Amino acid sequence: MKDELILAIETSCDETAVAVIKNGREILANIVSSQIESHKRFGGVVPEIASRHHVEQITYIIEQAMKEANCLFSDLDAIAVTEGPGLVGALLIGVNAAKAVAFAHQLPLIGVHHIAGHIYANRLVTELQFPLLTLVVSGGHTELVYMPEHGVFEVIGETRDDAVGEAYDKVARTLGLPYPGGPHIDRLAHEGEDTLDLPRAWLEQNSYDFSFSGLKSAVINQLHNANQRGIELKKEDVAASFQASVIDVLVTKSIRAVKQYNVKQFLLAGGVAANRGLREKLEQSFADNPVELVIPPLSLCTDNAAMIGAAASIYVKKGRFATYELNGQPGLELNH
Repeated sequence: MKDELILAIETSCDETAVAVIKNGREILANIVSSQIESHKRFGGVVPEIASRHHVEQITYIIEQAMKEANCLFSDLDAIAVTEGPGLVGALLIGVNAAKAVAFAHQLPLIGVHHIAGHIYANRLVTELQFPLLTLVVSGGHTELVYMPEHGVFEVIGETRDDAVGEAYDKVARTLGLPYPGGPHIDRLAHEGEDTLDLPRAWLEQNSYDFSFSGLKSAVINQLHNANQRGIELKKEDVAASFQASVIDVLVTKSIRAVKQYNVKQFLLAGGVAANRGLREKLEQSFADNPVELVIPPLSLCTDNAAMIGAAASIYVKKGRFATYELNGQPGLELNH
């Protein structure tokens, strides 16, 4: 039986990424060109700059991935690309590159949801067991997703305001830390103590939704109030207190959902899945739980194209192919 090879492209934000995935599980190449240095001085991603970088990099990164995978375009079975959500200009670069390659080599085209990709990054670690739950935590998303089977997604909880990664970046900026703020807060949190009295937004009883706007504001207010009184709060303690509040809510709601939905696996996905504090707390909480905890390696937490290829393999089996009318959809919903 012939191996299935998929060339996958991801350009939803500020990483130009291309991968070649074999049989939905094996990485033959996974190239990521980061733009962090270009966006650092602005304190966040500038969409226009991101798009320009993608235009400059995409052809080169595709060639590099094909060379590393040691395969020809004639060996490929499909071309996959992130169609959304993300920055519209950035998405369009990847989508049009994918359409060009698919058309030139007469290959099927697959549009993949960015969050589906993050979830399927875990399939590159171990085979998925259904039903399962995923906690998706990133700069733009905080969601609990229930999956009864491959390719079927039910969002049972999501953020009502700031995504967790967004809250991290805003608190980091107030602390004078460089962009992206998440890794810096995570590092400082391990050096400080949870000394500040910060809120935990539990919302209504039995709700799996999240809210981090109030927590972010509480941290910023405490910093400003201390500054006005001439008191210096230790950055390490602020980071530790903020992170403790975030992780407490994320893990508590996740454990409750795992029990209610009676799942076999619990997956962690998204850029904030690289957070050491969150990983450690989940590992402690699942130590005596019969449900299998799956956490991807750091290289598969942040945006990459291998995860898009892993998801696309399932799309192939379900016959979910796109036409050349495929477009970048910045607000694409994760649905069935």
